[in-house]
Amino acid sequence: MSRHGDVAGADAFHAWCARVVGDRAGQVDALVSRAERGEVVSAAEMLPTRFTLDGVDGDDDWWDFQLDGYGTWLWALREHVVRHGGAVAGVEKGVRTAARYLTAFWQVPCYDWWEEHVEHRHVATLGSIHAGLRAAIALGVLSATESAAAAEAVEGIAGLVEREGLAQEGHLRKWLGSDAVDGSLLACVEPFGLYPAGHPVGEATVAEVERQLARDGGVYRYLDDTFYGGGRWVLLAGFLGWNHARAGRRDEAVRYLEWMAAQATPRVTCPSRCRACCWPPTGGRSGWTGGARWPRRCCGRTACT
Repeated sequence: MSRHGDVAGADAFHAWCARVVGDRAGQVDALVSRAERGEVVSAAEMLPTRFTLDGVDGDDDWWDFQLDGYGTWLWALREHVVRHGGAVAGVEKGVRTAARYLTAFWQVPCYDWWEEHVEHRHVATLGSIHAGLRAAIALGVLSATESAAAAEAVEGIAGLVEREGLAQEGHLRKWLGSDAVDGSLLACVEPFGLYPAGHPVGEATVAEVERQLARDGGVYRYLDDTFYGGGRWVLLAGFLGWNHARAGRRDEAVRYLEWMAAQATPRVTCPSRCRACCWPPTGGRSGWTGGARWPRRCCGRTACT
């Protein structure tokens, strides 16, 4: 909405986010106090990943502890404010609450972008938090103490990723301790700027994601993906194209944009992923073929057996 020029619509969205998060300031204060006393805070007690339109916690029967969304919201709010040159009214409490939450819990393992692997610390999640806390500081609504704590967390994230989040080949890792890549790592370069375009780590990450995961314009999430056969994701094609555009490779960016547009249905809707080629790039299908979760035929055009 913001990039399209719908300023009022984007303002309303960010005001809603700020209200929903700000309403949980007391919960965040309690969680932070418990953590500071050395108590273990379980994933079930953290802020939710989903909310209803009227601002209450979502009750979907699904995993529910992710930190990346809070960082992404702070980043998006700051981008919107800078883009259109005006503050969004009433967001201060929400920004301060989200920043306090992320500052306190950024080191805690949580589910990744794909709602998987709660046992790991995911580099894409750390990149989202890093961008969000930088944005919160830049918005200028944090107290001096909050701003200093957020800056310390930003520095801590950068140091941790530099020490444990880089593979020997120089690209970012899917999670700390793994040498795998993940399509979500693209966001750590553009737009989040953990390692910006032109930085050797950023360049190596984009190149390795494209080498391993890009096929014919689409991008897989990761090599071992088996979710309904592991199709190519439209969103990730957008991130890869965005990175190419930022690096000045316009022709490559257009190629991914055209693939994205080609996935639209006759009703001008766009799916999250293309299932016309549903097996993982490695061809490893034993984990899902024939199972109840992984259908033997995942789309009308391509057999997955």
